[in-house]
Amino acid sequence: MTALILFVFMGCAVIAMPIAHALLVAALAAAASSDRVPLDLLVQQMVAQVQSFPLIAIPFFMLTGSLMMGGKLGEALVGVLSTLIGRFHGGPAQVGVLSSTLFGGVSGSAVADASAIGSLLIPWHKRLGYPPAFSAATLAAAATIDILIPPSIPMILFALTSNASIASLFVAGVLPGLLMCGGFMVACWWVGKRRNFPRDTSAFNGPAFRRHLLYASPAVLLPVLIIIFLRFGIATPTEVAVLSTLYAGAVSVLVYRDLSWRRLHEAVVHSGLATGVVLLVIMASAAIGWLLTFDQMPTGIASWVQQNVQAGWMVILMMNLLMLFLGMFIDLPAAVLLLTPVFVPMANAIGMDMTQLGIMMVVNLAIGLYTPPVGTTLFITSALAKVKVGQTVRELGPFYLVAFGVLALVSYVPASILK
Repeated sequence: MTALILFVFMGCAVIAMPIAHALLVAALAAAASSDRVPLDLLVQQMVAQVQSFPLIAIPFFMLTGSLMMGGKLGEALVGVLSTLIGRFHGGPAQVGVLSSTLFGGVSGSAVADASAIGSLLIPWHKRLGYPPAFSAATLAAAATIDILIPPSIPMILFALTSNASIASLFVAGVLPGLLMCGGFMVACWWVGKRRNFPRDTSAFNGPAFRRHLLYASPAVLLPVLIIIFLRFGIATPTEVAVLSTLYAGAVSVLVYRDLSWRRLHEAVVHSGLATGVVLLVIMASAAIGWLLTFDQMPTGIASWVQQNVQAGWMVILMMNLLMLFLGMFIDLPAAVLLLTPVFVPMANAIGMDMTQLGIMMVVNLAIGLYTPPVGTTLFITSALAKVKVGQTVRELGPFYLVAFGVLALVSYVPASILK
């Protein structure tokens, strides 16, 4: 049954069928080929997976991002950062990295980050004479910081599948996100200086900087408030998601004054559609996961690893290599939902904490978002910059080095993320 699932799924993926549909077709093919699988029970497993209270956080975090970034906030963030660091070597690219980091505390979606920040910064980069391919590469990689800085949709999905603490995952994701941000900024500075990229050479404008900073401060405070509420147990992650949406609405009405009925309607519709896509992937992945468990595939892999691989570091290396490979072909939410049931027994066998496994998985699969052949943020930023994907990939070398360094840290130095 496992072999049939993999064969049908890969065949559907090759013909560019949407991931959720490919998973459903593979599940139905496997169920139809076996007289041991009751179809009504399979449907029950699919429905039961989305009847979860923590999942309510997903649409509310998405709505928060739509409310905050759909108005004047995005321009305010770019304004304050360009005034601060736009004059340095690689400064315009560093603005993109910092914008994605700050946006990560609002949205929780790398795709939303790549679309919103890319549409704001790429035209500015082009006006400065920046290489479009490097601009696209920077923003494709930086967008993945969004899913490390809380809130993070993939972390919620991992917690749903592994029974890990969402609050612990959110807190543990802050340091890797900041390290990724710092490393990407250094890469931008080094490339900008070595290749003498153009930059904004105007003098520092103190009044403009203070004005932009004050204007953007309500949004900058949001991720800080989320961490405080979760760290000190003031509210659950789902409650924090609802509170963040109320906060975003209040800020849009009282501070930015740009929330019209039309924009509210667009934000709600966009968040609803995005949530529907995620829920469909969850249901399809639940069907596949249940069938694989029914076929005892996760247990079989865990047993094989215990018998043949004794060193814990080798188990971690195997998990990383498999995630890196699959992340190049499967969307991140689907990969999290499919791989978590397989890796949890392996992690338990070597005594790995579930929070560490979750952060390692998110960092690892995030690399796949800007790695061909199926890199979502890679495609988005390349399209916005109007360059070929191959040109963007050639500029990604320094960002891959940084990402692999952070991945090695969270994989083999658990003390760096666990408190």
